[in-house]
Amino acid sequence: MQKVTLIATAAMGLESIVAHEVKQLGYEVTVDNGKVIFEAPLSAIPRCNLWLRSADRIKLIVGQFKATTFDELFEATKALPWEYYIAEDGQFPVSGKSVKSTLFSVSDCQAIVKKAIAERLKLKYGLATKMPETGAFYKTEVAILKDTVTLTIDTSGTGLHKRGYRVGQGEAPLKETLAAALIMLTNWKPEYPLIDPFCGSGTIAIEAALIGQNIAPGFNREFASEDWTLVRRKLWDDAFEEAEDKANYDQKLMITGSDIDHKMIQIANDNAIEAGLGDLITWKQMQVSDLTLRQENGYIISNPPYGQRIGDQDIVAEMYRDLGNIMKNHPSWSVYIITAFEAFEKHYGAQATKKRKLFNGFIQTNYYQYFGGKL
Repeated sequence: MQKVTLIATAAMGLESIVAHEVKQLGYEVTVDNGKVIFEAPLSAIPRCNLWLRSADRIKLIVGQFKATTFDELFEATKALPWEYYIAEDGQFPVSGKSVKSTLFSVSDCQAIVKKAIAERLKLKYGLATKMPETGAFYKTEVAILKDTVTLTIDTSGTGLHKRGYRVGQGEAPLKETLAAALIMLTNWKPEYPLIDPFCGSGTIAIEAALIGQNIAPGFNREFASEDWTLVRRKLWDDAFEEAEDKANYDQKLMITGSDIDHKMIQIANDNAIEAGLGDLITWKQMQVSDLTLRQENGYIISNPPYGQRIGDQDIVAEMYRDLGNIMKNHPSWSVYIITAFEAFEKHYGAQATKKRKLFNGFIQTNYYQYFGGKL
């Protein structure tokens, strides 16, 4: 069984970005709500975990079937070839969810799936006692939607947004996966200047540097499936070697992050050093009204404060006005701002060329896009 069916999970609104990334790796995709599904060789597990910038996790589909009774759930789960995926000493905790389905008790479904997998493995591995569960980690999920059961194993382990470089963060850090998507939704190229004037802990600038030098975002971390017997070590070695070969460490970058808070600038700098990008990004402590642009054809990509706390609205509105006033004098620059602040365009002083609804965590936001007239 050399081919597997994989799911790259995506935050709402980012499915098309994730689908584009998977296609770039050479796999045909089907796009659904919150996920991108594709059939691929086993080598796709290391490659997708290493390379996908905007996906949340890579899950492997073990099976899919209809079930409206616990008996059906048990028998259909037990009939699947779990021994192909899970080693004899594998740990396989089961989580679950059920939407619009006859089997609505998630805890019961989890227990039944766990028991069915254990029975199958004991039978195949010739064990009389219960499974030892001391080895590699195979986080299993039973997801039931309208009586269709999908059983998956998570190949990533920790979510893909955990790149391994964040040594510090502010109050409301932007997820690395969303930051990467914000950049990929622009047509920024490494040869253009990029500034984040509300940089916080530096996520947008750091993700831009990784994109600019074509560095695989998962290069500095570990994945659950690295310990699986299913995915041979050679496949991981090949994927890491490919990532090393494709990185363009000589690419010059003009990326700047600035913030009014000197503590955040220190954190951003520490994060960039941890990511191995210490020399590539310029950090400045300053307020947005002091922003000066000396080049043409640049990009502002930012996640400024939303003014959600009482008393912050006026301060935030003024920041948006300051930015808008500065950008009026730089028509060759493109500006991309994600915010939940409803009156953003009014205070910024211009209507966006394009708007896109995105979720930052559980907060519904708009991504305001102003396309510059390139010189």
